[in-house]
Amino acid sequence: MKKAVTSREPTVRVTRARAAASQSSSSVPSKPHKTAKRSVQDENKNSATATDGVQKKRRAVLKDVTNMCCDNSYKNCIVPAKIPRKNSMLTKKNPVKSQQVSANSKSMKCDDTEREDKKTISSSQVYIDIDSDKQDPQKCSLYVCEIYSNLRVAELIHRPRFDFMETVQKDVTQSMRGVLVDWLVEVSVEYKLEPDTLYLMVHLIDMFLSKNYIERQKLQLLGITCMLIASKYEETIAPSVAEFCFITDNTYTKSEVIKMESQVLNDLNFHLSAPTTQKFLRRFIRAAQASQQSPSVELECLATYLAELTLIDYNFLVFVPSNIAAAAVFLARWMLDQSSHPWNYTLEHYTSYRPLDLKNTVCALHGLHLSDTNSTLTVIRSKYKQDKFISVASLPSCELPETLF
Repeated sequence: MKKAVTSREPTVRVTRARAAASQSSSSVPSKPHKTAKRSVQDENKNSATATDGVQKKRRAVLKDVTNMCCDNSYKNCIVPAKIPRKNSMLTKKNPVKSQQVSANSKSMKCDDTEREDKKTISSSQVYIDIDSDKQDPQKCSLYVCEIYSNLRVAELIHRPRFDFMETVQKDVTQSMRGVLVDWLVEVSVEYKLEPDTLYLMVHLIDMFLSKNYIERQKLQLLGITCMLIASKYEETIAPSVAEFCFITDNTYTKSEVIKMESQVLNDLNFHLSAPTTQKFLRRFIRAAQASQQSPSVELECLATYLAELTLIDYNFLVFVPSNIAAAAVFLARWMLDQSSHPWNYTLEHYTSYRPLDLKNTVCALHGLHLSDTNSTLTVIRSKYKQDKFISVASLPSCELPETLF
């Protein structure tokens, strides 16, 4: 019995601290199974975390530095110029399901923005997104609206005077300018120049004449020099100086052309990026064809023909290029189809013009089209009578009722 008692005695010396610890532990029931289970989970969790820290750790660097993946990434580096207009130029991916109301314009409205079904919106108040294709980088879909916003500001700043014939020029008349432009159109057809070259050339001529007096003997020299500058800016391969001297029957020498080129560039302070009618017309035609299943080539040719007619007429300098482009699309749609109104909410959204805003320009363009059949300047009309332009110059002009505006 003494041996049994001896075997049960502790082999370690019991101190007061150990005795107090054993008493406190005996007062609270222990749960060895749960404690052991919890410790196993903790060990597994810690080991998994340590493994992930070595193999699956993500590198926190730039979030997004592209201009193709995020719709808002470019807005941090582009500050577009703002102009007062009636509709916001920012496009929506789905204008029917996600409508946004502009703070200072009449934009698309819905009765309840929380509802998924937005069929209560009037169809006339919904525009078609023409910039939905964000995969093609050449279309600049992410910032095309900001580009045209800046062009709308630039057309007000960099524009020729509409009265330079009366205030600056004494030896050159409106008819002389018209003859010059008509001849330059013929030259551009002969050399197969781009439409942007033609519009930029006329813009440079008017800008120079707005500031500098010129004699009529130098007017043709100014014309071929501005065509040379515009060709260098727009064309892939521009005609040489010798070719421009040749088309004038060597009336001017190379040195005269180069000297005039230097004078024009310095006078314009080398500012050649002009918002011409062609730049706006290209986008407005696209907006006009948004509701059609296939693009209308006839509409494009007719609108281009009407816009090109305004290059000859000096009186159209009172209108800004965007207004002329919108008026050309308005009149072209009406000439091709009188069964419906030529304007819709998509065109109003992308042009920022209502029909009433275009009334004066459309009426002036309509009168110009009527008088073109009796005009002695026939190059543009002959150009658009060709089959490749679907002979749009032969289309009759329709009467414009007041109800359109």
